[in-house]
Parts: sequence; structure tokens; C-alpha cells
Amino acid sequence: MRILLVEDDASLGATVQSWLQMDGHAVDWLQRGDQAVTALATHDYQCVLLDRGLPGLDGDGVLHALRARGATLPVLLITARDTLADRVEGLDLGADDYLVKPFDLEELSARVRAALRREARQPSPVLRHGGVTLDPVAKRVALEGVPVTVTAREFAVLEALMRRPTHILSRAQIEEALYGWGEEVESNAIEVHIYNLRRKLGSGFITTVRNQGYGLAPA
Repeated sequence: MRILLVEDDASLGATVQSWLQMDGHAVDWLQRGDQAVTALATHDYQCVLLDRGLPGLDGDGVLHALRARGATLPVLLITARDTLADRVEGLDLGADDYLVKPFDLEELSARVRAALRREARQPSPVLRHGGVTLDPVAKRVALEGVPVTVTAREFAVLEALMRRPTHILSRAQIEEALYGWGEEVESNAIEVHIYNLRRKLGSGFITTVRNQGYGLAPA
């Protein structure tokens, strides 16, 4: 899952980024609202954590720009503004949730999971292809109903492929789903993750298209 964090407090931003990365998410962290608008227009995110008080363009402006172009991805406002009027205003602007600073990191994780469940707009957000099922919220993978243990990186690769089961994803597209900005990408990391997933899910589940990338075998 790729998340955009927009927070100008360096200490809080670093803490939240590290925490969400431990949850298995790729997290891009920006400190200016105008940079966030550009990132949201050029990258594919599944969730946004947005401070309201930002330099360049405040969080309200970022949220307005996002909703004005029809984007429906979940947005969680994180702010020190804690009055009822502030919360109502933020939700009316188009936010999906509102978290007041200081907040507990466990609660943050739970609210991200809840937002992602709502975004799925179905009783179960589980992805299915052939005999493999993947639950992006519970972080579970199963083969023919039997749980399969995968690492956080392997899960991210598999999720990227299962969200576009009829597409061939290039190495760069998979890396974008797997790593946040500034994270070091090992030269053979994608190949290793693909190898491990084939070993766990069947050698024919993921196909290689020479000079193009990877995809899923027809179900």
C-alpha cells in the first residue's frame, strides 16, 4: 500500500513514516502543500495523511484540489485544531477522518485500515486470482484457502500485481508500489521477491514477459 504523508513537523513526520513502514506500507513524506498537489497528480496513492497547517498551500487547499479533480482516495486530516467546528469543517471539505495531535500510533494504524476498508466499497476488500486470495487490510494471503506466510515486501509486490491482473507491470511500476521516496532499492530485489512468491504460490502464478515486466497467468 502506498501512502502520502504531508506533515511539516520533522519529528512527527519521521515518526509516522517509520511507523507506517513497519506496518508494511510504502510512505512518501512531504512537508509542503504545493508539493503534495504535484505528487497526488503524478503518483498513485491509496491513502493520504494530511496536516492542515502547511507551508506553500495549507491542508485545506490540498484537499480541495484533490476532490476538485474527482479523486476519491481516503484522506485523514492530522492536526492540532481540536474544536468541534474545526472537525466539522475538515470533514465537510472532503476528509474521510480527523485525527487530533497528539495521537497514538496504534490508533493511527487502525484509522488507516478503516479508511481503506471504506474505500473498497464492498463487504470484503479481498482480491482473488485463481486459487490465491489477498486481503489488503488484514495483510493475509492464502492459496486454496490455506494461509501463506509472505514478507511485507512480497505482499506489496503481490498486491500490485493482483490489483491489475490483466496488465504487465514493469520493474519501475512494481518498485513504485514497493518503495517510498529515498528508500534504497537493491538491484535484484524485485527478482528475489518474484522468485519467493513463485515458490510459495506456484511457479506458474506469476509470468515474466521479456523486456516488459511481470504479470499474472490467466486465471
